[in-house]
Amino acid sequence: MNRAITTALLGIGTAQFLKVPLHYRETGIWDWSKLFGTGDMPSSHSSAVTSLTTYVALKNGVPSINFGVSTVFGLIVMYDAMGIRWQTGEIAIAVNDIDEQLEKLAYDHPKMNHKKREKELKEMLGHLPIEVAGGAILGIAIGAISYLTENNK
Repeated sequence: MNRAITTALLGIGTAQFLKVPLHYRETGIWDWSKLFGTGDMPSSHSSAVTSLTTYVALKNGVPSINFGVSTVFGLIVMYDAMGIRWQTGEIAIAVNDIDEQLEKLAYDHPKMNHKKREKELKEMLGHLPIEVAGGAILGIAIGAISYLTENNK
């Protein structure tokens, strides 16, 4: 398999796995759903793109076009994880709060018609800057280890 792809997938998997013990350390609760969830520390998006970019930099060199493409791709992904996806989570929180308030109003005013959503919108979608930075640091380490352990023939 392509070593660059394997490195990026390892970045995702490692970050997702680390979310479980880090969540436990913070809350005292083992939450294995963190393995497949979005958000939290470290960012698997950041880990994936920085592990790929680090591997490409070491393999092909910083002046290579591959490094340029992976760097721009990585910056877009990390910006999106902190910006757009974070804002989407904030909107989901507001919509869930509005739905809860409407349910209370409908209970207090029987003539008001409101059907509560069966399932709340997912609120944890994006990352705080520290979570993106944590994923980036993890990704740099994974990319370097991948390059250093590769059989260069």
